Formats: sequence, C-alpha cells, structure tokens
Amino acid sequence: MKILKLIFLFYCGIGFAQNQTTYEVLTIAFYNTENLFDTENDDFTFDDDRTPEGKDVWTEEKYLQKLNNIGQVISEIGVELSGKSPEIIGLSEIENYRVLEDLLNTEQLKDKNYEIIHFDSPDRRGIDNALIYNPKVFQPKTSKAICVFIQNKEGKRIYTRDILVATGKIEDENFAFLVNHWPSRSGGEKASRNYRKSAAMVNRKICDSLWAIDPSFKIVNMGDFNDDPKNKNVKNVLKTSEKANQFQFYNPMLKLYKNGIGSLAYRDSWNLFDQILISGAMTTKNYDHFQYYKAGIFKKDYLITSNGQYKGYPFRSYGYNGYLGGYSDHFPVILYLIKKKNPR
Repeated sequence: MKILKLIFLFYCGIGFAQNQTTYEVLTIAFYNTENLFDTENDDFTFDDDRTPEGKDVWTEEKYLQKLNNIGQVISEIGVELSGKSPEIIGLSEIENYRVLEDLLNTEQLKDKNYEIIHFDSPDRRGIDNALIYNPKVFQPKTSKAICVFIQNKEGKRIYTRDILVATGKIEDENFAFLVNHWPSRSGGEKASRNYRKSAAMVNRKICDSLWAIDPSFKIVNMGDFNDDPKNKNVKNVLKTSEKANQFQFYNPMLKLYKNGIGSLAYRDSWNLFDQILISGAMTTKNYDHFQYYKAGIFKKDYLITSNGQYKGYPFRSYGYNGYLGGYSDHFPVILYLIKKKNPR
C-alpha cells in the first residue's frame, strides 16, 4: 500500500508547529462494468445479443476493446492519491470467470497480480458479481454467494444476482466485503421496490450474522443497489446514515448525493446507485487501525460522453444508436481507508 504523508498544523501559543504523520492507504473501488460478456453463446442464459450473430454484433474485436477499456479504468482508480491501483475492487455485470481472467490478463492489469473471487449467479441474463483483490494486502478466509429469493405477485420466482461475501484479514484486522447488484427498477421504482427490499433484508441478515460471530468485523458493503442513498431500502433496512455506531453503516455517498453528484444518468436526472458503505467502527478517527478518509466518484474525462444529446453522461459501450466503444453506463466509486504507519 502507498504511504501517505499528511501535515497537521496545531497552535502552540506563539505560532504554528508542524507534526508530520505517515499513513498507509487502502483503496477500495466498485464498478458496474455494463455487460462485460464474452462472445460465446451460453445456452442456459439470455446472452444471445452479446454474440457475433446477435443484435449487438458482439465480435472478438469489440470484446477485446471492452476488456482494455475496463482494465484501463481499474488500473487508474485511486492513483492520484495512493500512487497505486486499488487493492480491493468489487465488480458487477460480469458474465463468468473466464471474462475475469481475460480482464486480468489485459496489458493494464497483468502486472497487478490480482486474484479472483467469483460465483455464478442465477440471474437470467447470466451476469454475476465478483471481487478482485491484491493477495499481498487481503488474505481471504471464507467466500460464498448468498441467494436473494424474490417472487412476483403471481408467486413466480424472479432470478436475480446473489450477494457475494468474502471475509479475511488485512494486516491484523478482520474484514468482510459484500458485493451487491440489487434487482433493477424495471417496471418503475415503486413497482420494483419490494424486490430490492428483499435484497436489503438478506444483506442486513448477513451483516448481523457476521457481527454476531465477531463484533470486530470491519464490513465494507458495496455495489449497485439500484437505489439512491436516501431510499428506504438503503437508509432504513440496511441502517445507514452520515453518522453511525459500530453496528450500523456510515454512507459517505449520502453527502455526495445531496450535492447532486451521481454515478449514472437517466432522462437528464442523476442517480447514485453505486455506493460503498462501511461499518460505523471505521469512522472513529482512531488511525491506529484502518479508518475512513474520504470517498468519491472516479470521473475522468475519457469516461464522460463529450458531445451530443447525452453529453456529460457516462460514456458507455452501447447507446440507443448502437455500438459506441465506450466504457460503461456507470462511473466507478472509490473509498479510501487510512492507518498510521508504525515507525520501524
């Protein structure tokens, strides 16, 4: 991890003195990659559009371009502050394990030596969640996919993404990472709200179970929630706020959202569905352990549509007029934790 030097000034009665403190920086990111599919047809999922013969004419050339685009983004997240690519990255809209292997073999990422945690989900489109991580920083102990079981009004099951859970150690601290991609707003926010409520309830049960096992778990709860920070499923079911105790979540995205900042746009309105939440124990400002420093949206110029009707929106792979060659319809989100570096 990059060493960050922050200069704190304090008043000494007759002037100012400098006290230099050195910190380790842990960078965590989440990115909805917008349908990162390979070119092969899977008979068991609805991926037909993303094949060379499908509606999107998804060729090997386009696939490789998409991999390189996503690889570029991941490699650059957090570099301005930490000097390195992120240590932990949650991903959504990943088709399968092979796609992740191809992604990590791109020119931009092959020297990062990331490792993969991935499970196939029951989603009908075949999109999954994943976690990639630096094994020198995070040492996983357990990982699993937790099913989100939902039904429509007719009692028919609606297949959605599992919640990926990974626990392990960062240095001497117990961490848990949850990667989410909650049910979409298809049919409208209100009509689909209870589907996301079901996902939120499963998520909260996972967190409560982790804390029951070990109250010291530092939980990082990230993903595309398809809800904004203000929505009840995020605020009330997950129990998030701008101030939190040990067994609640601090949501740094709430302040961003109130300031009109979003990670995706629809009909000239911004949403902040992509969020990284942290357990309240990481907000105490005791930097003897990893604590919250800041969070934001990774929004480089090349990720932004530069002209036309959707100027300012995320520069995506496909638009209403076909292939665009961009990155994703979401901006990545980023969070930094810092810890005092022990003098040697």
